Amino acid sequence: MDSVTLGKCVREARKRMALSQEQFAEMLDITSQYLSEIERGLKMPSMKIFIKFVNVAEVSADFLLRNEISAGKPYVLSELNELTKKMDDLTPAQLRLVRNVLAAMLESFEDKEC
Repeated sequence: MDSVTLGKCVREARKRMALSQEQFAEMLDITSQYLSEIERGLKMPSMKIFIKFVNVAEVSADFLLRNEISAGKPYVLSELNELTKKMDDLTPAQLRLVRNVLAAMLESFEDKEC
């Protein structure tokens, strides 16, 4: 995985958590300068920081590596299958909302690398 793509994924996860670089860096026990360098693709985090990131951001490693390893895709698809089972009890209106949200998300992914 190249550092630029990884950095974009780290930034995306941090923003989803609504955290500043300073807040997120503190949670990772790194400096905000180092986090900034990771997010801009200037540095590649160590395995220790990578694992901390996965745990703190509550994302799976395959979220970050999905463009690099084919083994991650079946795992993610099985998670989606579990979510699909939870939709059995939704009303038609709720299902339409889920469909619209998913469609919008998929559309937004067309221009993103992570």
